[in-house]
Amino acid sequence: MAALALVLSACASSPPPSQSPQAAASSPPPASSASQSATAAPGDVVTSDNVKLVANMPREAPLDGDSNLNSDLAFQGNYVFVGNFGGFTVYDISDPTKPKTVSTVACESQQNDVSVYGNLLFLSVDEPRSDETCQSKPLGMETGEGVRPWEGIRVFDISDKSAPKYVSSVATECGSHTHTMVPGKNPDTLYIYVSSPGSAGPDSGSPTCRSPHELIQIVEVPVKDPKQAKVVASPNIFPEGQGGDSFAAGCHDITAYPEKNLAAAACFGDGVLLDISDPVQPKVLQQIKDRENFQIWHSATFNNDATKVVFGDELGGGGMPTCDAKTPVTKGANAVYDIVDGKLERRGYFKMPREQTPAENCVAHNGSLIPVKGKDIMVQAWYQGGVSIWDFTDSEAPKEIGFFERGPEPQDGVIAGSWSAYYYNGYIYSSDMLRGLDVIEITDPLTDPAKSVRMADFNVQTQKAY
Repeated sequence: MAALALVLSACASSPPPSQSPQAAASSPPPASSASQSATAAPGDVVTSDNVKLVANMPREAPLDGDSNLNSDLAFQGNYVFVGNFGGFTVYDISDPTKPKTVSTVACESQQNDVSVYGNLLFLSVDEPRSDETCQSKPLGMETGEGVRPWEGIRVFDISDKSAPKYVSSVATECGSHTHTMVPGKNPDTLYIYVSSPGSAGPDSGSPTCRSPHELIQIVEVPVKDPKQAKVVASPNIFPEGQGGDSFAAGCHDITAYPEKNLAAAACFGDGVLLDISDPVQPKVLQQIKDRENFQIWHSATFNNDATKVVFGDELGGGGMPTCDAKTPVTKGANAVYDIVDGKLERRGYFKMPREQTPAENCVAHNGSLIPVKGKDIMVQAWYQGGVSIWDFTDSEAPKEIGFFERGPEPQDGVIAGSWSAYYYNGYIYSSDMLRGLDVIEITDPLTDPAKSVRMADFNVQTQKAY
């Protein structure tokens, strides 16, 4: 769910950190001010006192190569599905402190943004491939007669978690950077909103992407016969056009809240609030811009009662150190909007408060709500900035309440860190691009009530009321 693939081809004080024994032995006293950096040595862990790492599952072959970065997460029952640029892995989290590998599927492509619905798993493919199968090659590596450019959505059968099977695919214009599931009124029909970046200027010459690309695509999936899945609509949700100085058009990510008939779209240069009462014909309620502070509208999160939306800005596309002293706290950050009379009104900004080194890529990335009644609390990934838990109950004065992070990677300038950090059934799961799956626990009077909330499944782009 990042613009990272494109790059590669009001600040608050935080709780005092506690360190791993290795870090404590080799580092100066922990930071206690937002103006100071976290003090973990390369590779070591530093946390706030209310947070601890309880498990780590390193990437495993064949998904552990230099280019096999972990990406997004999805959950179902006692399983977590971890996307990876080389495929995906299924872990058993019956005991979250001791995850077990169930299966690993090799299926290379950029992104591999993942979601699950019943016995189906969907992967986003955001690069032209030689064909739709898992044996395909990047288009530039294989050309000639019989090669037909393809990118879009791959579909797998996960009824047997130990042996997922490729089922079918759907080609989409400009591929699929991310996707969002919207269940139909008939439970046998699922809609998938496909977000894909396209050229904002002259034609890029891509064989799968016409320019300009100011639209989303909607795929209809007959759940009992997914081989018949197809694109059924391509609405343009930009009544004012996208324009501006954005390097791409289209949407980066869409979060749907079907119970509220709402969706919030983060669309590079714009944010869009949608009415999805009719999933095939979304209606624009509002299109907003923040040219002064936001570069890449990356993702969106509603609060539980859908009276707020948090939009994140992925300044620099995930490959730059934007959590340093030189970058303003309103850039590469989150903006908190209240929904008032059906319209978005900006209230405040939040950025993780620990300055990172110039060697650490860091910017706002994927997160989710922590379900606490009467409170608006999120956990969020910040690449090498780690994982931040923050409270935006007061929209104008959001604040951090806990954190987890590692010191800089030993290799200078490497792209690394937490891609996604989500709360699921009592624990935080973080997909670290290089170091694998982290399981993190927060113990705090503010968040402890969330431990009683049980979810049967969780796909972050499809919000459900707690």
